[in-house]
Amino acid sequence: MSESDAHVVIVGAGHAGGSAAATLRQYKFAGAITLIGEEVVVPYQRPPLSKAWLKGEADADSLALRPASFYPDRGIDLRLNQKAVKLDRAAKTVHTDTGEQVHYDKLILATGARARPLPVPGADLSGVMYLRNSVDAEMLKASLGRGKRLAVIGGGYIGLEAAASARALDAEAVVIEVMPRVLARVACEQLSTFIQDYHRARGVTFELNVGVIGFVGEKGRVTGVRLSDGRVIDCDAALVGIGAVPNAELGQEAGLQCADGVVVDLAAQTSDPDIFAIGDVTRRPMPLYCRDVRLESVANALEQTKQAAAHIVGKPAPRPEVTWNWSDQYDLKLQIGGLALDAESTLLRGDPATGSFAVFHLRGDVVRAVEAVNAAPEFMGGKQLIASQKPIAPERLADISVPMKEIAA
Repeated sequence: MSESDAHVVIVGAGHAGGSAAATLRQYKFAGAITLIGEEVVVPYQRPPLSKAWLKGEADADSLALRPASFYPDRGIDLRLNQKAVKLDRAAKTVHTDTGEQVHYDKLILATGARARPLPVPGADLSGVMYLRNSVDAEMLKASLGRGKRLAVIGGGYIGLEAAASARALDAEAVVIEVMPRVLARVACEQLSTFIQDYHRARGVTFELNVGVIGFVGEKGRVTGVRLSDGRVIDCDAALVGIGAVPNAELGQEAGLQCADGVVVDLAAQTSDPDIFAIGDVTRRPMPLYCRDVRLESVANALEQTKQAAAHIVGKPAPRPEVTWNWSDQYDLKLQIGGLALDAESTLLRGDPATGSFAVFHLRGDVVRAVEAVNAAPEFMGGKQLIASQKPIAPERLADISVPMKEIAA
């Protein structure tokens, strides 16, 4: 079978799936491409949902990865408002909730992840929300504004971004976190303390080291959050942001190897050689850290998109990339490069009091990760150091009089 006769089916029309279709065409794939998505809109960027969208600075058109005309113009069969419900590997078909059976030669799973639910009494009240798509974002935006109070359950990046957006709209915000500090699972204590203080200075209140055991309401709508210490925090709306669960059921039920996500290799290939998986749904190898991990980031999705597309068209495997992520809160731009796995120490470059600094995580004299706040040179240089695994002199890295570009060279 020639490539021009091949049919690639992509399940999931989010950032990863939409990018996969475009990348295949960019790599000169001449066969048929079918892109199946559950939402009713063309693939779009999701990170701005907790920031620009909530503040009214972005809409569906501005967030679209590509205009709607891109897909028919490139011969991509975009099927929206359809859900893949079954994968038949023997027959190489995808069954959808519309009753269709779509045959594939190669399949890419880009089904993403869903918000982790909070199974407590009152969780079904109106006004208790999650934030994963544009519909969620629009509902949350309608709940914010002057005189409103948003309770955020979970002090991770999405929750903090939503709290910052709420304050920008003159709404009150209270963040409830079961850990002793925000960002406890994803950032060092120095960074989380800085972020926490920055939010407090802008009117956000925090309830730390306390869990949520339920929601209370009136006439079917949430009016408060019941804490594990018995107190009730009043609110007009509540946003639950306690992590995400990979949408791996399609692959799991079809017998693909799964472990907190669909397991893939460095070509984004699953245990079935004709099936690939990309983005938040995957558990992938990270050779630099000698382990498999599940990453939730645009950068990871785009890297795996290139891996899968290259393998399908027979191009050389792309060069491995250093994983990275970012968060915008108020006038702060956080940029995180690498993973702080097996790190033995941290090193501060710059002064948090100035609002521009970076924390480097080191194993011996090798950088494993960098957390930069309004410090793009440190972020870029840190990524270079992580990629090269070049030993550095800690005292030189800490010396802000030495340009970061010179250190990383």
